[in-house]
Amino acid sequence: MRQILESYAVTLGWAIVGAVSMGVGLIIMLKIFTWSTAGIDEWEELKKGNIAVAIVMAAVIIGAAIVVSFCVLPTR
Repeated sequence: MRQILESYAVTLGWAIVGAVSMGVGLIIMLKIFTWSTAGIDEWEELKKGNIAVAIVMAAVIIGAAIVVSFCVLPTR
């Protein structure tokens, strides 16, 4: 029983680490992306309903999520 609880605790710990690092990574990545595209205000375009900008932002978020997920993936 103790071993099962320890396994659950470790899994919960990895879930928390993954969620926090994913959030921090996405925030940093979106800031860098916004700084690199100085000619356009992505957030204003999203408010206007620009689908093309929404697709690009979604691609940036998915790409950053993949990178962060590989960084926190435990190795054996």
